[in-house]
Amino acid sequence: MTLSKKPYGTTLQGRRIERFILDNAKGLSLELITYGGIITSFTMPDRLGRSANIVLGFDSLEPYLARHPYFGALIGRVASRIAEGSFYLEGREYKLACNEKPRSPGSLGSHLHGGRAGFDKAVWEAKAFREADRAGVKLSYDSPDGEEGYPGALKVTATYSLSDEGVLDIEYRAESDKPTPVNLTNHSYWNLGGAGSGDILNHLLQLYCPFYLPADERLIPTGEILSVKGTPMDFLEAKPIGRDLERVPGGYDHYFTAAAGAESLRPVARVVEPESGRGMEIWTTLPGIQLYTGNFLDGIRGAGGAVFNRHAGLCLETTSFPDAVNRAHFPSCILQPGQTYRHLTRHRFFLE
Repeated sequence: MTLSKKPYGTTLQGRRIERFILDNAKGLSLELITYGGIITSFTMPDRLGRSANIVLGFDSLEPYLARHPYFGALIGRVASRIAEGSFYLEGREYKLACNEKPRSPGSLGSHLHGGRAGFDKAVWEAKAFREADRAGVKLSYDSPDGEEGYPGALKVTATYSLSDEGVLDIEYRAESDKPTPVNLTNHSYWNLGGAGSGDILNHLLQLYCPFYLPADERLIPTGEILSVKGTPMDFLEAKPIGRDLERVPGGYDHYFTAAAGAESLRPVARVVEPESGRGMEIWTTLPGIQLYTGNFLDGIRGAGGAVFNRHAGLCLETTSFPDAVNRAHFPSCILQPGQTYRHLTRHRFFLE
C-alpha cells in the first residue's frame, strides 16, 4: 500500500483542501479530498488490465464548490429526504431547509441530504494512517448545535481505508449531547465501465433485499414495506438495471431492505459490468440500501471532459430508512446522548 497527500485548492473562505491518494497492490487507487469527504476518483483495472476511473466527478475543486449532484460526497446529518423539511422530537417541532423543490402541488419540498450546507460542504479534519495490509484517512467534523436546524452538538468521524485485497471500508461514528437524527452515507456515482463510458443500464445488479419502500410523487416513502416479488423492484436474482426501468416512472430512487434492525455486517448488493468484468459487492451493518440510477443527471461535464447524461452513474447508498423521523414504525434514526452511532459499509472489488 502507498499513501500520499497533495494540495487540492482553496475554498472561497480561504480554507486549504487536501487530497489523499491510496494505491494498493492490485491496481486500485482511491482519491479523497477533505472538502465534503468526497471520493473524487476510484481507479480499477478491467479483466484485460486496462485501468479506468469508475466514479463520476470533477478534475478540480471549483466544480465541487458549486452546485452539483453530490458526486462522491459524505452525506449528513441525515441522508435522503425528510418530508416537508420538518419533524417532531420530544414534543418539539424542528424546521429544516427545504433544499429540494416541490414535486407536488401544495408541497413545501423536501429537506435533502442534510440541507443547504450539509456535511458534503464541510471541510473535514484529516489524519492519514497505515496498517499492515491497508492504509486510510480518518476524517473528523464537529457539527454545532443548530447547524442546518438540527438539535445537538454532533461529533462525527468517517474513516476510509483501502486494503491490498481490494476492499474499501467506510466506517462512520457519531456522538451527540442532545437527541438528534443521524443517518450518514457516501454518495458516489459508480459506472464500472468507466466514468463517461455511457450509461449503467447494462450493469447486472443483485440486491439481497426481499422488501422495498414505495415512494410517492415527492420521492418520500409512503410508509408501506412491500415485497419485491412480481415487481420491477425484484433484484433478488441479478438482472440488467435497464430491464424493467420503463416500468418505474422516473427511474429507480427507492430504498430496499433485508432485515430491519440487524447490526451484523452482511452483503446487501452485488453489481457487475459485463464488458469490462469489473464487479463490486457491498456489505453493510444497516438495514438496507438506496438504489438511485442517476435520473436527474443532465449533461454535466466532468473529469477529463466526460459528459454525464441521464443514467451515467449508479448510486448504492447504505442508509437507515428514509424519512424515519416522520414514521414511528420505521427503525429509529435518533441518536441519544451517551450512545455512539456506528455504521460500516464495505465495498469488495473483483473481476469476472
